[in-house]
Amino acid sequence: MSLILKSGDPLLDATATELSKLVRAKDISPIELMERTLARVEKLQEELNAFITIISEIAIDQAKQAEIDIMAGKCLGPLHGLPFVVKDLTPTKGVRTTMGSRLFSEHIPSEDAVPVARLRRAGAIMIGKTTTSEFGHKPFTEGPLFGRTLNPYDFGVTCGGSSGGSAVAVASHQVALALGSDGGGSIRIPAACCGLVGLKATLGVVPNLGSPDLFSTNSYIGPITRSIEDADLLFRQISGFDSRDPYGQSPAEYKGSQNRSINQLRVAWLPTVGNSEIDGECLSAAQDCVYRLQEKGAIVEQVEIDFVALETAFLVILESTLFARLAQRIDNESDKIDPTLITTLDNGARWTALDLQNAGIERTRCFQEIQFLFEKYDLMISPTLAAPPLPVDLDPHSEVVINGRKVGGIRGAWYPYTYPFNLTGHPALTFPNGHTSAGLPLGVQLVGPWYSENLLFHVAASLCVGDSYGL
Repeated sequence: MSLILKSGDPLLDATATELSKLVRAKDISPIELMERTLARVEKLQEELNAFITIISEIAIDQAKQAEIDIMAGKCLGPLHGLPFVVKDLTPTKGVRTTMGSRLFSEHIPSEDAVPVARLRRAGAIMIGKTTTSEFGHKPFTEGPLFGRTLNPYDFGVTCGGSSGGSAVAVASHQVALALGSDGGGSIRIPAACCGLVGLKATLGVVPNLGSPDLFSTNSYIGPITRSIEDADLLFRQISGFDSRDPYGQSPAEYKGSQNRSINQLRVAWLPTVGNSEIDGECLSAAQDCVYRLQEKGAIVEQVEIDFVALETAFLVILESTLFARLAQRIDNESDKIDPTLITTLDNGARWTALDLQNAGIERTRCFQEIQFLFEKYDLMISPTLAAPPLPVDLDPHSEVVINGRKVGGIRGAWYPYTYPFNLTGHPALTFPNGHTSAGLPLGVQLVGPWYSENLLFHVAASLCVGDSYGL
């Protein structure tokens, strides 16, 4: 067991919301904050390995400019001078974006992804690119390009993935703000494994133009933070209309008042979703939140739904998409590719056009089923994962063991609660609620109708109490 969390430095242990107030009040200098941040990154990089690229000199120069702007009395953005990190699947102008792959080890984009550009406009300063499994193909964070990223709670278990580097950087207090991306749970899984808050927003609310087929996309960019308040703050900077995103066409206000009373809510409780096993401590963490909702007056009813049945459709979409992207490079450069990705690509090559069309039909069916539930319920609540963080050296293509039983593939067995909402577009938020007897974090997930992010933040904040709320 290893535990590398709080730094002991009040600046590094503060939330982004607190830091923003201190910077704007001139109580701290962006230069001092950046220097301490980079010192923490340098100290932990060899041990935790959360970064693929660190841009210290650029970050210091930008912190100096941020200081000049403050002293000149210029109008400051809400994140002025605050360090942030970006998962290395997300394009960043002038800074290499490797996709976690040796195939793209020197790839330098010509423009920022929309959320990155928006954070820069808000005054935040990027300090580097964080680790990810190669092309985000698995829920662990390791690969031939950079090695393995370790969970700051315990080196023997995974930090999750594929946004593991972002989660580890936040959990170990290297930064307060991180962007991850989520194609099946890749924000929420590492957030749950590292005791953090992670949001996959409504499809299109945070523009993500990286997919070659935006009309069938199931990938999202979103925040990973140590508090609900910070996740809300970051979400508000990166969300909003963009004409280039086919699902981001509505500039309408988001639904879900932050002041909505809990006792007005009807909540669907999903303890299982077709999975045959769930770890007792994961179940108890979510049940505790159910009890608190009921104490606050919410009407909670258990609902039966089978998300595991959607696993094949999800795999058809994931594996065929990756194969289409990399088919031209497999024969000549397979030695550069993670062996677990090779297996995924081989699977992708076997799917047919009929399989892909049937997967789309299943995606539609699941969307309609969830929409039907939201005619009766305002929210869904579930565990984020069916088991605590898995062993760090587990083969992601092997069977998962929960409660001493082999229970199938990793998606349907470990994270059946997350990937369906990538296909249906509904917003999903994970937040920490306690720890296992071994000291590992436990996550709880809230899901709402499209555009209900405000409601998710409000309810999650009402459920976070004491030491279970962030780090």
